[in-house]
Amino acid sequence: MVPSAATPSLSLPPAQFASLQPHAYLLAHLSPPALSNQPSIRANGRSPSQFRATSANAGSLTHANGSAVVRLGDTAAVCGVRAEILHTDDIASWSVSSSTGAGNKRRKLSGEDPEDPEESQIQDLNLLVPNLSLSTGCAPGFIPGAPPSALAQSLSHQLLTLLHTSRLVRTDDLRIWYDVPDLEGAGQETGEAMDVDVVDKESSLKQPRKREIKAFWVLYIDVMIVSLAGNVLDAAWAAVLAALRDTKLPRAWWDVDAESVLCSNRVDEARSLLLRGLPVCSSFCVFEADAAAGWRAVVLPTSIEMEQNKQQQRWILADPDGYEEGLTQERMCIVLDKDQSGNPVIVRMEKNGGWTVGKEDLRQLVDVSAQRWEEMKTVLKW
Repeated sequence: MVPSAATPSLSLPPAQFASLQPHAYLLAHLSPPALSNQPSIRANGRSPSQFRATSANAGSLTHANGSAVVRLGDTAAVCGVRAEILHTDDIASWSVSSSTGAGNKRRKLSGEDPEDPEESQIQDLNLLVPNLSLSTGCAPGFIPGAPPSALAQSLSHQLLTLLHTSRLVRTDDLRIWYDVPDLEGAGQETGEAMDVDVVDKESSLKQPRKREIKAFWVLYIDVMIVSLAGNVLDAAWAAVLAALRDTKLPRAWWDVDAESVLCSNRVDEARSLLLRGLPVCSSFCVFEADAAAGWRAVVLPTSIEMEQNKQQQRWILADPDGYEEGLTQERMCIVLDKDQSGNPVIVRMEKNGGWTVGKEDLRQLVDVSAQRWEEMKTVLKW
């Protein structure tokens, strides 16, 4: 008897099914059968509010003032901070702006909060210059050596906005001062002896020594994405935080004879940056059961359609990977810090691409971001 041929299997392996029907594949994981008593789990094995494993290693680059490598799942970012000196003589209209406070007047006219007038120098003089590069072969869509893509330029602008909004770096850490000597008192020599009380009184009424800003430190913050597997903003910002914390600036002073800024080569005289807090960035996305949700987003919905969309089944996914980012339209980003009492402080909040997330959902995301802050504090050893 000739054995019959084996019956071909009609089922597809998971990897092939995920490529042919990505939306149905993720939906099958997030909405298991009701009788199975299985929790809602993502295709990567994480729960909807779970972030990927994060690691950070500071001081990885030897020829930089500060550096760090951060790995968020399979997304890896390398950040290096390079400091250069900017003389005030090379700043256009420095004497005018420093004497009249032009930057502060501009902020008052535009309706912005001027706060400390000197704090605006970081933004006015562009003392922080971030740049993110995806042309490293980090993903198949990015060719090494190619010009900056639109995504890379957008991410660089987001990093710059976060640096200015969080006021992470203090302006005083970037100033190079010069103490002007008091030559008036030293040049007065008389042969008459003066009473001790008169000398003490004159010294108490003597004005403090005048200080001048001769130069600034400009920090060039270069971020290279060596592996891209989704949620590049969180990984890049964490690398910036770790690199700035690792940054050390040499002791610098103004030399009158050389008429230039000199730096000490002693390592023990270098000083670290005194950063303001730990603003942690947490990103989320919304996955909807309806595969046509992305098409409906093109048309302005009516009030009835918006109510129907809210009732449809959806999941808010924390730290989306590359597979999930391609299946979602609505994105949220929350930058959160905590004060000395442990209360959460929202530094920045963004939402785009949809209208399904409401106020109550945002409150829950703030709580999730607060838990993420505690995790990142341990990872970055803050």
